[in-house]
Amino acid sequence: MHEHRSRLSMSRILETIGNAVHHAHDNAHDLAAVTKSIAEEHLMDIPYVDLSIQFIGASGIPKLDVVGSADPYFVAKLDDRISFVSTVQVNTLKPVWNETWRVKNVPAHANLHIEVFDKDDGAKLDDYVGKFSVSVAAGAKEAEIQGPLLRRAGGTFWLKIDSKPSPKTGDQNPKAYPYMFDGPVRFSRHFSPTVGILTNSTSEDHARLYSTWKMYIRGIQFFFGDTYQQWNHGYKAAQSIFGPGASAMAVRTGIMAGHRLLYARATTNKFGVVEQGADVLAVLRGETRVKPAVYTYIISAEDDSIRFSETGAAFFVDFASKHALHANCSTSVRYSGEFHPRPAGGWAAFSEETDDSEVQWELVIDNNSGTYSPDKKLLPTLKALLEYNFPEIPVYALDREDPALTESREACRAYALKHRGIRKEELQPQKHAEEEQSLADRVSMMSEEEIEMLPA
Repeated sequence: MHEHRSRLSMSRILETIGNAVHHAHDNAHDLAAVTKSIAEEHLMDIPYVDLSIQFIGASGIPKLDVVGSADPYFVAKLDDRISFVSTVQVNTLKPVWNETWRVKNVPAHANLHIEVFDKDDGAKLDDYVGKFSVSVAAGAKEAEIQGPLLRRAGGTFWLKIDSKPSPKTGDQNPKAYPYMFDGPVRFSRHFSPTVGILTNSTSEDHARLYSTWKMYIRGIQFFFGDTYQQWNHGYKAAQSIFGPGASAMAVRTGIMAGHRLLYARATTNKFGVVEQGADVLAVLRGETRVKPAVYTYIISAEDDSIRFSETGAAFFVDFASKHALHANCSTSVRYSGEFHPRPAGGWAAFSEETDDSEVQWELVIDNNSGTYSPDKKLLPTLKALLEYNFPEIPVYALDREDPALTESREACRAYALKHRGIRKEELQPQKHAEEEQSLADRVSMMSEEEIEMLPA
């Protein structure tokens, strides 16, 4: 009987694959993807592995611009399920990255696909250098970068893959959480393409007001599972973005163009890795000290990132939703709201004479987002996720209507005004000078062709 069921099951698998061949014979990539999906669905004993991939570097990158050398970076993908974007190495044909990417619960038959680009900070698209694919089998690998048809030489790429079997017990079942990002926690800081105060000031605190951050964090899939926060149908500003009609479509187009400008890969971006609590504080530090500031954030439904900026950032002017801007106008997020750092005991009890290193710093985070109106029942999940990533920093996850949140947030702002020279008008999105160009201004002056050329 068991043998009969096995033959029947295999017969159904072969029949399904046959149907896939019939429908996808003209697209080899689709056929491979369908076949792999069928195998994963029906064959329960496919081995899963936890990977640590070290992207070492490359040589022989072609010089594609008339002036200067090259500013190479790469995008790595595992089976089109999860991706990694490297830093931009400036002015070199022999980039050295030495960047690590850890991913849990990857099918042992997965493919690692890498595309290499030459960053161009001008208006045109980044130059395409080439691509290659390798298996995820453990070991050092040397791959030839395959350039476009009429330009075959793309250089040589080196990487190393460490692999170990994924655990299969309890809540660590690899089949339940495939392709789960496992670090390291990396961040990039992007400077907003606006003019005005930033161009006339060398203050780091002012520069922060024109910055966005994107930080990849671990365990989002594990903690949130299949739970997403959809856009708030009862919120007027959200209706103007996600509702039907040409006007909402125009709003969405502007927001997505603004997002691309804010988060574009550029040679001016700053990068870092968070390995301990002090590294988190460094991200939140102004010129010399942890800055008493409130940040707007979303945890993306598109990747494993938390994206944020200071709530008072002037580039929010004229945009319908700060959270939709960070989320690239996605109709859903994992979570969203605001957060701020505080010393233990709160900002109201803090003394300016106390050195930051002598204080236990805390993170206060909430669900204050009208656009997505995150469920307050998930605040404990949010707290657990952040403490999993930053175990040295206590996290307080508070509902937007909690009086304790209002008290802590306003104490943070009051301290910034009284002790750090922050101006009152910097606490709310607005232009700070007549000659200042906001992000919305910049987008409104762009043609459709220019918007299309922005990196996604």
